[in-house]
Amino acid sequence: MSETGNRLRKLLESPNFDPQNYVKQLSQQSDGDRDLQEHRQKIQTLADETAQNLKKNVYKNYRQFIETAKEISYLESEMYQLSHILTEQKSIMESITQALLSTDKDETSKEMQAAFPKETEELKQRTLTSLLEKVEGGKNIMDTPGRHLVYNGDLVEFDVDNMSPVQKVHAFLMNDCLLIATWLPNRRGTVKYKYNALYDLESFAVVNVKDNPPMKDMFKILMFPDSRIFQAENSKIKKEWLEILDETKKNKVTKDRHTKEEEVPTSPVRVEASTNPFDQDEDEPAGAEESVDLSLEWIQELPEDLDVCIAQRDFEGAVDLLDKLNGYLRDQPVTPRVKELRLKVDGRVRQLTEVLVFELSPDRSLRGGPKATRRAVSQLIRLGQSTKACELFLKNRAVAVQTAIRQLRIEGATLLYIHKLCNIFFTSLLETAKEFEMDFAGNTGCYSAFVVWSKSAMRMFVNAFSKQVFDSKESLSTAAECVKVAKEHCQQLTEIGLDLTFTLQSLLVRDIKAALQSYNDIIMEATKHRNSEEMWRRMNLMTPEALAKLKDEMRSCGIRNFEQYTGDDCWVNLSYTIVAFTKQMMSFLEEGLKLYFPELHMVLLESLREIILVAVQHVDYSLRCEQDPEKKAFIVQNATFLHDTVLPVVESRFEEGVGKPAKQLQDLRKSTRPVRINPESTTSVV
Repeated sequence: MSETGNRLRKLLESPNFDPQNYVKQLSQQSDGDRDLQEHRQKIQTLADETAQNLKKNVYKNYRQFIETAKEISYLESEMYQLSHILTEQKSIMESITQALLSTDKDETSKEMQAAFPKETEELKQRTLTSLLEKVEGGKNIMDTPGRHLVYNGDLVEFDVDNMSPVQKVHAFLMNDCLLIATWLPNRRGTVKYKYNALYDLESFAVVNVKDNPPMKDMFKILMFPDSRIFQAENSKIKKEWLEILDETKKNKVTKDRHTKEEEVPTSPVRVEASTNPFDQDEDEPAGAEESVDLSLEWIQELPEDLDVCIAQRDFEGAVDLLDKLNGYLRDQPVTPRVKELRLKVDGRVRQLTEVLVFELSPDRSLRGGPKATRRAVSQLIRLGQSTKACELFLKNRAVAVQTAIRQLRIEGATLLYIHKLCNIFFTSLLETAKEFEMDFAGNTGCYSAFVVWSKSAMRMFVNAFSKQVFDSKESLSTAAECVKVAKEHCQQLTEIGLDLTFTLQSLLVRDIKAALQSYNDIIMEATKHRNSEEMWRRMNLMTPEALAKLKDEMRSCGIRNFEQYTGDDCWVNLSYTIVAFTKQMMSFLEEGLKLYFPELHMVLLESLREIILVAVQHVDYSLRCEQDPEKKAFIVQNATFLHDTVLPVVESRFEEGVGKPAKQLQDLRKSTRPVRINPESTTSVV
């Protein structure tokens, strides 16, 4: 940059630069329009240089931008997990606090019940009974003793997927369950609602939905794996629903726990002696209950330790505790205390399974590839859930592959896009297969599921492949190159014992048949058009370079003796139509062999036969109609070239590419054997 340009750059970059004063001074100092134009050109040049430098810096730091974006994404995922852990720990602390305060609440409730024995419950039951009389199909709900109404009200249910209103409902919250009833459009007497669903309080969780106008005053009920969203009339009623639902669920948990603790035998059961000798083996040995020592500290703390492991996402530690307990109780008799412990532990096992299932769900982040699922899969297998682990693993990988294909940018060049598509798909398939073999090495029954999944994944790949290659009407040469690339990548799977070549071919056969037929029609139409303008004259290529180029092209087509058909001064003793037909047909044969597999044998063979017949029939017709002896001799020379040179090359190249001779082509050549004629005779070719 010149010294003037440097001074101008420093002036514009100075922190005290004032554009208005600068323009004012410039207009006063300039002598005329030419000075302003020159100065404008200098500023424009400086702007172009600045833009170019900025672009270079962007390209230079492009990888750093990508890495920074990845790090930000990973940090976001970790923050989400941290938030989840803190939320779970908060709920644990609240449950511990509730447990500590439950004793005082229980004593107060006992005093209230002593003062008012059954008035409150009977009143609530009568209220519930009168309300349920308005629900069609709700007569059997009161069969459960002790069930009474806690809260009820109208709500509007929304669709979970598109957040559109579905129906108006009336919810009845009882001390142990939640009843959802829909409004009847045509009321019959006192009946206003229709039974829709009944949920046990322990079977669902309540989640507050953040207000997002116009969607507000909503809360969600999660029943794994489903969920429902309801909208209250206003924020006050929504708050009441959330508080009363939470309080009722806690009261039920506390009541169930105390009921189990207070269950003790009121009197010893006397076992009468049996005279049946076969009953003696089934009797539990005396003192069996005392023989199982459940007073060990780690057993007493096991349910709480499992809760802590699940909250801290220590899945391995939780499964280790379960294995330790199962090993300890394996040879022990099943006593009432053991059954009670099993019930407590089974609830934690279900909770742990749900968390592991959520870890493998496609809604979670798909980063990290198949290895990211190894932790959850291995723990599910240890819990005896190998079938579920296999299903969720394959479903997770299917979504990952589909997402990767969808995010692939469609390039202008089809072959470049296919290279990227094959690289992404087959690399993902190979990594998934290796990870599956590692995770499910001891579960051979799951391998059939992987084979089925591989075929479905291949169908998804072929859909994307065909949409880009065949639906866009690419040339046959481009389609052949793309299919060749896909076959080469598919062969890589054989290194792990997975051969999907037949599946790929069977899925592509319909599109390839259509492409061959379409290109066959194009060649036949082009040949017929050239035949209609045929003058049966020798080719004059005008320059030696053009003649040398034609020789190279014919040599690449397999025509080795083309030299004998060339004359002096760039003349070729063949017609333009025959030469163009030869090049086009040999090109079609080469591209067809790239696309070839056994299912396409007859399609390719019939296409070649039809193309050859068009040329041969044209030569035959011209020979029968031509009266000029010189032209007749020239036509015979072209027919001889087709019969003795082109057709043998087609047969040998087809046999070389397919692996077996083509009898139809041999029969066609025999039926078109030209007759050597003298100039004055009129003999047909076919």
